[in-house]
Amino acid sequence: MLKYLIQVTQNALPGAILVSLLWAVLYGQEEEARGRSGPGGLFLSAGLGTLGALVLAVLRGATRLINREYVNTAVLSLAIPAALVFIVVLPGARRERPVRGRILRWAGPVLTGLILFYALPTIFLYIREFVPPGEAVFSTAVLFKVAGYLGGLLLVLLSGLALFHAGKNLQSGKNPRRLTGIILSAALGVNIVSQLSVIVQFLLARRIIKVPRWMFKVMIEIINHNVVFLYIFMGLSLILPLILLAKSRKITEPWRNPAEHRKLRAFKRSQRRWSAVAVLGHLAAFLTLTAVKAYSEQAVALSPAEPLAIQGEEILIPIEKINDWHLHRYNYAAAEGIEMRFIVIRKNEAAYGVGLDACDICGPTGYYERKDGVVCRLCDVVMNISTIGFKGGCNPVPLAYTMRGGNMVIQRADLEAERLRFK
Repeated sequence: MLKYLIQVTQNALPGAILVSLLWAVLYGQEEEARGRSGPGGLFLSAGLGTLGALVLAVLRGATRLINREYVNTAVLSLAIPAALVFIVVLPGARRERPVRGRILRWAGPVLTGLILFYALPTIFLYIREFVPPGEAVFSTAVLFKVAGYLGGLLLVLLSGLALFHAGKNLQSGKNPRRLTGIILSAALGVNIVSQLSVIVQFLLARRIIKVPRWMFKVMIEIINHNVVFLYIFMGLSLILPLILLAKSRKITEPWRNPAEHRKLRAFKRSQRRWSAVAVLGHLAAFLTLTAVKAYSEQAVALSPAEPLAIQGEEILIPIEKINDWHLHRYNYAAAEGIEMRFIVIRKNEAAYGVGLDACDICGPTGYYERKDGVVCRLCDVVMNISTIGFKGGCNPVPLAYTMRGGNMVIQRADLEAERLRFK
């Protein structure tokens, strides 16, 4: 239950915050500036982005036609320029600059669709994990998973909707987009940095580019602490409901009769309620990603390393020690005093999955065995054991091996070549 509550919140909330701020800005424009590409264009782009994400999730789950890394890189290569255009055009998109307004009306829906298309496939794919093969559909375990999943969706949707209302209600005066627009531009800027790290990570994993050692370390830190970007989003967006909550405590607008006064009071109450929901939603999300996540992960620990034999430039592991279909972990002392870990698991009668206790996405956080699966300790993704030993996704970084004389033989040079992943 907690797993899906945490994962849905962590993966869906950044997109919800960005879309909410984006829509608040676009809805806050004057009607004549917004024109026909206003709500209709936004709803159409949101629908197309959601439908595309659903189709992508189905294809990824049912076929091998879709490579997640390639698709994500392609989507981000479009989303980053669209966000940059939005940031540049937004400050001048007023009535006296109709060209910028038209660009904004097109960039907004495009960006909305790309954000949803990038964020939602992972959310849809979680549904496939509710009922593992061989388990009953109607069971307590499945019920808990569904409850956590729906709880995360409800938290994200309420927070996003409340943030949208707070941002829209704050847009008034001579420059209606000023405050919300500044917050949106800052959030888009932070998101661009996060997206660039994903693209660079993909290029590094495919050996398409090379970077200096210091930059590689920076990339690992960004990848391992990617949730910090979400905390920045939450901190930026929380400014809007807090300001609206303070402003809605008093009626500063003029009123001519008791009826207008009652109308203003009702409007201020509505503002306070939406602001309170946004603040409480942010607080609940923060507690979910910190206290609840820490509680759910406190029992997860890596199994102790098993002994291995080193002869010259080779590491020897007796076959009878790894034939039990369970995960085995080994430590290796590499050059420069770097402690490395690698894992071995039997996949079938003729092959073994051998890889570093680290991956290109999550770094050296490690894997552990849960029931009949191997799970990444950082992101809780369950590995398909048959794919361990191959590149891609959150799979362990592959490690070559041979079989000789009743032993699995691993070359020390292959480990030394990857030692910086553990530094």
